[in-house]
Amino acid sequence: MKSILMLCLVLLLATPAAKATEAKDIQQFTLENGMQILVLEDDSIPNANMYLFWKVGSRNEYPGITGLSHFFEHMMFNGSEKYGPKMFDRTMEAAGGANNAYTTENLTVYTDWFPADALELIFDLEADRIANLDINAEVVESERGVVASERSTGLENSNFRTLHEEVKGVAFRAHPYSWPVIGHDSDIANWTLEDLRQYHKTYYAPNNAVVVIAGAVKFDEVKKLARAYFEPIPAQPEPRNIHTKEPEQKGERRTYVHKESVTSPNLMMAFHIPPTGHQDYYALQMLGEILAKGNSSRLKQALVFEQKLATNVMSYIPESFDANLFYLYAIATPGTSAEALEQGLVEQIKLVIEQGVSEQELQKVKNSQLVSFYREMQTINGKANTIGTYQVYFGDYRELFDLPAELEKVSAADIQRVAKTYLRKANSTVGILDNKEDSYAQDR
Repeated sequence: MKSILMLCLVLLLATPAAKATEAKDIQQFTLENGMQILVLEDDSIPNANMYLFWKVGSRNEYPGITGLSHFFEHMMFNGSEKYGPKMFDRTMEAAGGANNAYTTENLTVYTDWFPADALELIFDLEADRIANLDINAEVVESERGVVASERSTGLENSNFRTLHEEVKGVAFRAHPYSWPVIGHDSDIANWTLEDLRQYHKTYYAPNNAVVVIAGAVKFDEVKKLARAYFEPIPAQPEPRNIHTKEPEQKGERRTYVHKESVTSPNLMMAFHIPPTGHQDYYALQMLGEILAKGNSSRLKQALVFEQKLATNVMSYIPESFDANLFYLYAIATPGTSAEALEQGLVEQIKLVIEQGVSEQELQKVKNSQLVSFYREMQTINGKANTIGTYQVYFGDYRELFDLPAELEKVSAADIQRVAKTYLRKANSTVGILDNKEDSYAQDR
């Protein structure tokens, strides 16, 4: 396995684009309005990208306005003072660029990719929608329908989303991670224009953003443009602090979801874990991979290939400002009951807790994570995303350069310890999605 890793590293280093980025290559400054800007000069291709990390996600919402963070992901493309409806995309594409965006429980991130000579245009486009977004009733009503449809279609088409929403709602009884990022139906139907205007003013303030620009740009030029376009946008009071901590879970929780179209049971198990940046973060990431990443993972081998209880299994750990969940998800083979699938999964967890993992398994996931890291750092797009991710979740982009050493520190004993600490029955929420109606009549 080590030889595979070395081959990957050699291949990465052999390409012109793979010049290793070092911490000293990244420069940063903060505008007078509080906006943090990080710049990586990288001439590997004549392009550049701008990533805007807004520190707003569903954790910043409250009952009554759930889903607003995701809604702004839509609204930010619907016109502003200078670039009207649909002109953001059209203007960027006419200059050879492209864009996208995503919203999580913690962040809303906008991604722009463009030829480097379009840098000033991108500053102009972004500054216009940050300072002068057009929040009018007609556009809001149109987009409200789009989001409501996205929600219902997503739940209808995705068993994972359906079960995930229910499991989160049971696992969290206090913290805002309890509701789905897309929001509740009734809130989507009832946001007011004032809700939207206040939310945009509060969270799309420059002092609530980290901007990363990577590519064929010069630091001095970026600084000049940032001062011209972003610095005039006024700062706003700091958003309210999210102080709610989820109370300790003191016993297993369970939820059952009836969905007639499901052809075999789906099972999700969720365990409370610390936030990203905690000392156990890398060990938990490795535990997730040992259990469910790749055909040689524990759950794939045992449940899919040997016992044939599942058609697929996966693990998922969201990046997170606050304590969140470690997810395991499995889809039963036709004819397999949810109970049999759950028992099989629990047996594999118990094996890790009681017997630990082998050095070979540990080295495999270390290699896998290192290769993923170096692959991500091979492109300007991956570099911008990784630099910004570490800046917001770890508090300092320099932490990303410690990742290889941090991975190396993790021992087999650490994997067993975090499994024993967090994958406990009393710390678990179990969700089952099946087509059997949940009624007493089914018990007879």
